[in-house]
Amino acid sequence: MLEVIYPKDNTAGCTRQACAFAASYGKFKKKGAVVIGISRDSVASHGKFAEKYDLPFILLSDPELEVIKAYGVWQEKKNYGKTTMGVVRSTYIIDEDGRIDAVMPKVKPDTNAEEVLALL
Repeated sequence: MLEVIYPKDNTAGCTRQACAFAASYGKFKKKGAVVIGISRDSVASHGKFAEKYDLPFILLSDPELEVIKAYGVWQEKKNYGKTTMGVVRSTYIIDEDGRIDAVMPKVKPDTNAEEVLALL
């Protein structure tokens, strides 16, 4: 299983990342991987995002930040000198027994899908 935690639906980086996973979805399925995207966006937002970009994988809504905080990816971020709290784009590879096999913090949206495929 792959848990891809990302900041926000329909933003430039998140859209590129989601589309890259969608384009390689057949390869993930051949390797037996289940792809799950997680963000704080609402279920309705996820539905529109998935429909707009024909995303074939599960998107989970975590508006209360329970999963996001449990993974430790709700962190301080600096942007143009301003410090805010936000989601640090990260990917986790989880084995059949629920153990985390690989942690990929601060991933790049354009290369994350390829990097995950290389690890599987």
